[in-house]
Amino acid sequence: MKTIKSFVLLAIMLTVGFVAKADNDRVITFQELPQQSKELVKAHFGNKVPMIVTADWDDYEIYFESGEKIEFRKDGTWKSIESYTNGVPAVLVPEKIKDAVKKSYPATTIIKIEQDRRGYEVKLNNGMEIEFNSLFQVIGFDD
Repeated sequence: MKTIKSFVLLAIMLTVGFVAKADNDRVITFQELPQQSKELVKAHFGNKVPMIVTADWDDYEIYFESGEKIEFRKDGTWKSIESYTNGVPAVLVPEKIKDAVKKSYPATTIIKIEQDRRGYEVKLNNGMEIEFNSLFQVIGFDD
């Protein structure tokens, strides 16, 4: 009985946590994004139609009708890019990452890239995930 009560309590806590996170997001217009974000979108996703643009205390997110998603930091730099149908625009992927992926997985496409202070994580269209440190050295795999 204690296990069931613990499970229910955990489920309630997780649900409340997700709802609290979602409540911090607010819908904004494309024009409210930082200039750097707007320029990146116009240069590399110019023909895509933003479906929704949201902001919260630490980032912005753009969801496109075509399925792409871009997350930006408050300063306007990109944090993650997802493009499951066409792949992440090659010009947005650091050269050393492109080279490493091309060498090891030549027939794949990068469909997601995330960047943080420790490095990068890329997801390929074959399901493989590769982690790079800030020096672009491979530090992990997940298949």
